[in-house]
Amino acid sequence: MTARSTRRTTATRSRLAAVGSIAVAGALLLTGCGDQTDNGSSEGAKETEKSSSAPLFDKLPKKIQDAGVIKAGTNAEYAPMEYQEGGKIVGVDPDIAAALGEKLGVEFQFTSGSFDGLITALNSGRYDVAMSSITDNKQRQEGLDDKGKKLGPGVDFVDYFVAGTAVYVQKGNPKNINSIEDLCGQTAAVQRGTTYEQALKDQSKKCTDGGKKAINIEPFENDTEAQTRVKSGGAVAGVNDYPVAVDLARKAGGGNDFEVVGEQVDAGPFGIAVNKDNKELTAALEEAVNAIIEDGTYKKILEKWGAETGAIDKAAINGGK
Repeated sequence: MTARSTRRTTATRSRLAAVGSIAVAGALLLTGCGDQTDNGSSEGAKETEKSSSAPLFDKLPKKIQDAGVIKAGTNAEYAPMEYQEGGKIVGVDPDIAAALGEKLGVEFQFTSGSFDGLITALNSGRYDVAMSSITDNKQRQEGLDDKGKKLGPGVDFVDYFVAGTAVYVQKGNPKNINSIEDLCGQTAAVQRGTTYEQALKDQSKKCTDGGKKAINIEPFENDTEAQTRVKSGGAVAGVNDYPVAVDLARKAGGGNDFEVVGEQVDAGPFGIAVNKDNKELTAALEEAVNAIIEDGTYKKILEKWGAETGAIDKAAINGGK
């Protein structure tokens, strides 16, 4: 998730791979295991040499160089950004991560969990990064809740994509919803903890300030439940990241279940979240993102997934507002 707030403000999920192998949740990765003993196998030594020859390997923290792995937390429920298929986590983010891994000489190992717990798990040391269409904003950077209360240390972001919030409805748009402003007095479904949930809260306040009824916001643990609510007619609309909503409209029920209404709004950056104490990893990831942009790999990945509208020209650290 425009990126999901914890995912992503209105640009969600407020919550976008073709090069390299896609990391599988729970997979046992053996990169560089020849370094773990005095008498490593020739195969292990060969793999270590290969990793060390990657252009940005030396930029990584020693701990990650030795492990040969970047542990990445995600919420694999946001096609085409990240989702599960055939027991693997696939999508835009895993493909971008695989391309970054080629530059860095390590593997990204993805594990799926709840979206609203990703940053907490990252800062507890469970993951090295969180990569899940997470909208980079000041709130997350500083570890604040939606009322400005300090909840934690926050994270740094390496921005790699841009997306906005979109509204989707049942195919045929039976309630004639044409924008987020039309949701005053209506029921809307959304994934809990995302920036688009906050977008609905912000819009609801605008409704009441203008003398209209508030939006009845129904937050769900995962986006699939929110989609089901809209499909059944229990909610007149759902709110999601633009690329996710477009993919949903294109594929769900063979393209017969949903449609996207209006234009995406409040576009903002998606970022790879990194612990604030891990500046070395943050800098290495920024260089890697710029490297795949410059050599054309990034563009090919986005074209593969139909996500070209989210392309950026250059990586940034904490570019969200």
